[in-house]
Amino acid sequence: MEKQRTLAQSVCLTGGTLHTGGHVTLTLHPAPTGHGYKFRRIDLPDEPMIEAKAEHVKTVERATTLVEGNAKIHTVEHVLSALAGMRVDNVLIEMNANEPPIGDGSALPYVDLIKRAGIVEQKEERTLFDVNEPIHLESKTGSIMTLFPGSGFRISCTQVGPQGRFTQYLSLEITPEIYEKEIAPARTFVFYEEVKELMDKGLIKGGSIENALVVRGDSVLSKEPLRFADEFVRHKILDIIGDLALVGRPLQGHVVAIRPGHGPNTELARLITKSHSELLAMAPHPMTSSLPVLDIDEVMKVLPHRYPFLMVDRIVEFDGLMKAIGVKNVTINEPYFQGHFPGHPVMPGVLQVEAMAQVASIIMMRKTENAGKIGYFMSADEVKFRKPVVPGDTLFIHAELTRARKNMGSATCQCIVNGTIVSEAKLLFGLVNR
Repeated sequence: MEKQRTLAQSVCLTGGTLHTGGHVTLTLHPAPTGHGYKFRRIDLPDEPMIEAKAEHVKTVERATTLVEGNAKIHTVEHVLSALAGMRVDNVLIEMNANEPPIGDGSALPYVDLIKRAGIVEQKEERTLFDVNEPIHLESKTGSIMTLFPGSGFRISCTQVGPQGRFTQYLSLEITPEIYEKEIAPARTFVFYEEVKELMDKGLIKGGSIENALVVRGDSVLSKEPLRFADEFVRHKILDIIGDLALVGRPLQGHVVAIRPGHGPNTELARLITKSHSELLAMAPHPMTSSLPVLDIDEVMKVLPHRYPFLMVDRIVEFDGLMKAIGVKNVTINEPYFQGHFPGHPVMPGVLQVEAMAQVASIIMMRKTENAGKIGYFMSADEVKFRKPVVPGDTLFIHAELTRARKNMGSATCQCIVNGTIVSEAKLLFGLVNR
């Protein structure tokens, strides 16, 4: 099995942006196993983090934009394409603005950046999404996207311009060597008749023939000649790789794309993510040990809470220093069921949030310097209750610290029952001495 990979060191790239027309410094940092791709906006208060996942895609107007809370990242596809294409699994992408540098309009500047940093193998194995049956979609604009089962990762793409101009087809197995040579140098492009509409929408403020190919009639305007006779379809494949990186794990299969675009690409990523979640929900979850990571006695040594406000029965998994999964067995004997919807018992949502906060506090208090402290719940943002929790349910409480500085911590949390998210929140809490 292949191992996960990250960068050997941090590296920076500075330059102008395509759509917002600003100036930005982007830094790629090594990250631990299981981290995946995450963006951090260091120019915003509290330096919010956005995980590169399909669920965070909000707009796809000539680029893929991620949004979480008040944080937004435009045009993520080129940097994600380079990381996925070069098989780098875990990276923190730090930026002091809301859009990565556009460079020459290709992914080559990011490939050069990755090579300058160096790639190192990590201890954990890669977890692939291995397609068992076709996943298919057709859009109203005529795009067709299908992911078929297959060994390796192949993309077969047909690009069709307005009035059928510059129709191109290419099929390639995607490996780091092929990506660097055949895909990464392909530049973004625009048809001349689309330019005014895009400018009216406030896009391509930083666009020029130095960072994009402009097609006018049957001619191509650019700073340099075409790098490939079929450069357009190669760039479409580049975008597909970047957008499908939002699945959150490497793909194994064959993507067949006709008239692709960021909308269909990211919609396919959502369908793949949904398919993966459904498979997980049906799969058994064996314990790797007969003992939990923290049993109830050990939980009570860490948390000051006691019945009826102890909302964690055990901790079944720690993933590094920043993630944990706790379990709460919901029974009819819970005292709140006597008064909360009697006759139709439902676990109060606020207690689900409390359970999330307790698991997050356990992660924070694993640090030696925090031993013996008490975690105080300070705020909850983006709280969502998706399905009722009833007696007999087993609540799996997933918590990940996104910030842990001195006595303050923030975390993203989810409560899951039978593989389905029932509630989620972003929490802020502080630690004080007893």
